[in-house]
Amino acid sequence: MEIALILSSTALVLALLLQLPRRDGRGDGSFRLVEIERRQRLIMEHLGIVDRGPALPGVREHLARGEKIKAIKAYREATGTDLRTAKEAVEAIAAGR
Repeated sequence: MEIALILSSTALVLALLLQLPRRDGRGDGSFRLVEIERRQRLIMEHLGIVDRGPALPGVREHLARGEKIKAIKAYREATGTDLRTAKEAVEAIAAGR
């Protein structure tokens, strides 16, 4: 009986350990992607490279009329990005970056 209890406890501990997030860099790739994009942006700024980006139908037109929310919506429809990313991108376009 004691052996069965020890084995089941060990199995439970192992199962819980396998559920912990990895800390060796092979876990969630979103952090790595954000970091790569940040470094790429720094390199481009350092080299003075201006990326006009893809043709975004309606985004610049809405910005020209002061319609920031409509510009964000048009950006999301054109790219499929989430709201936060679209807002940051539209703000960057508006600032001329």
